[in-house]
Amino acid sequence: MAVTFLNRNVSDLCVGKPALKPLSASSTLTEGLAVLEKSGESQVSVWRCDHYSKSIEVEECECECECLCVGKLCMVDMICYLCKCDNLDNLNKALETCVEQILPKGNVVVRHLAPNSSLLEAIDCILDGTQNLVIPIQNYISTKSRKTLSKPSSSSCKHRDGVEYCWITQEDVVRFLLNSVGVFSPMPNFSVESLNIIDRNVMTIRYHDPAISALDSLTLAHIEQTSVAVVDDHYRLIGEISPSTLAYCDENAAAAIMTLSAGDLMAYIDCGGPPEDLFELVKMRLQEKKLGAVLELMDREFSFISSSSSSASSYSSDDELGVCRNNGSGRYSSARRAEAITCYPSSSLVAVMIQALAHRASSVWVIDEDYTLIGCVTFKGILKVFRSLANARSKPDEDNSVKQ
Repeated sequence: MAVTFLNRNVSDLCVGKPALKPLSASSTLTEGLAVLEKSGESQVSVWRCDHYSKSIEVEECECECECLCVGKLCMVDMICYLCKCDNLDNLNKALETCVEQILPKGNVVVRHLAPNSSLLEAIDCILDGTQNLVIPIQNYISTKSRKTLSKPSSSSCKHRDGVEYCWITQEDVVRFLLNSVGVFSPMPNFSVESLNIIDRNVMTIRYHDPAISALDSLTLAHIEQTSVAVVDDHYRLIGEISPSTLAYCDENAAAAIMTLSAGDLMAYIDCGGPPEDLFELVKMRLQEKKLGAVLELMDREFSFISSSSSSASSYSSDDELGVCRNNGSGRYSSARRAEAITCYPSSSLVAVMIQALAHRASSVWVIDEDYTLIGCVTFKGILKVFRSLANARSKPDEDNSVKQ
């Protein structure tokens, strides 16, 4: 039954999925930032589509070229890019960089998949390093409505024949499996330790170390869908610097990474809204580093935030999101808290799945009783276990066919 379930079409996961908001690969970071803020999403798909020219109308283009999703852009990409000293020295020039130039090289972060592909194929793609699987939505707009479209801007990207796409993530696949977890019994009740899915090769930074020293680790964590653990001198877990939390911050987080310690950075990005004292500390250190362009940007942002803080303060917090400083776009209020999500080696697989999905975390830290860090369990590790069931069930069939 488990193998049959894993052979279901991946299109089953696309039900109710919204169409992707495409961003042209030739767009600048400034344009990409505007699309991100307008969408309210943590990431936007990046496309290379050569079937139109800025000099002609969409309805006049007869080219048969197809669109290709070449990656995705989120604030973490921009923040890590801006953290490079040369870019902070000339912020305006850095923001005019082409989006495609800052996408990860040599990593198949995004991959196209046919809607009739199996769930097993989707899992294999994820285990190969794919984060998002792009699936076409089988609905088309009419020729008449297509002719009413205006000329696309440099940051937009309209697909030929009105074809729209959605994408499914690692989280979507894990959630889909959890909804039918009984099919895989008794395996989900086994401990994560017995299933051998605790990754002990984790990235860490000490609480008082400069946050910038973890920049390479943070970039890698973004690619691998993990986080950087913040630990004390005894390797006890204090918190984390998570790409999924940074994704809801703004470009000012680059200045925070450049100037704060790991511990202060956790407080700065917690719920996406920096406390005023840390905001002022970042500004002071930017002055010391003579980064006037970044300081000017923060002053503009702080003025805007202050004008809207009174309305934000009237809302009550819940267990996960909390009240935080809001930039007016709604992005900050969507961020999860920077508190690390933890489990024990004896925790069952299904318990860890529920915990990760409840907190929208792509990895869960594994600790012992005194909070000493042991490792982490990732979505990829979880999917590897489910994938192994297909291998185990197919072996007897192969053996029987050989005997016959």
